[in-house]
Amino acid sequence: MSLLAAFLNLSGQPAVVAGGGRVALRRTQTLLEAGLQVTVVAPQVHPEFSVLPVTVVQRSCEPADLKDAQVVVAATNDPAVNDRLCAAAHQQGALVNHAGDAALSTLRFPAVISSGDLQVAVSTGRELPMLAQALGERISALLPDSTTVEQWSRQREEALRETGPGRELALQTLRKDIRTTMGVPA
Repeated sequence: MSLLAAFLNLSGQPAVVAGGGRVALRRTQTLLEAGLQVTVVAPQVHPEFSVLPVTVVQRSCEPADLKDAQVVVAATNDPAVNDRLCAAAHQQGALVNHAGDAALSTLRFPAVISSGDLQVAVSTGRELPMLAQALGERISALLPDSTTVEQWSRQREEALRETGPGRELALQTLRKDIRTTMGVPA
């Protein structure tokens, strides 16, 4: 299966997480970090949900609960319920994550490595989250600090304001500095 690697701006969009266990908690935290407005629907929820800025509905999730959700995560402990919720979410055009069966998902959660505004996402394209996490840890050690990235961003903005040969020279100098710092041949 071929996947589209993309970063989406879904800030402020509604999301529904069906399930209240550890997997649902991790997915909810990821959605909150991206700025989504999350509603968690589950008969019982992990105690850590109480400190999150989410709406909790303590009952079994039904397809009607998914109305208007742009993102749906099915992470209950019942595969048949997850399947039913995913089918309903697909019908309404939502991005869907089936926590127990990636083949039924249109959305997967990669391992994400961050340094300031710099983000690197790693997905194995398979059910190997341990590999993605290990690769993420290795990549993390390679990332420049956020101050350096901010400095490069400012240099780029200044270079783009240049005209004529000065612009290309400034961009070449920045490209060389970045590549040298990252240990990549210029």
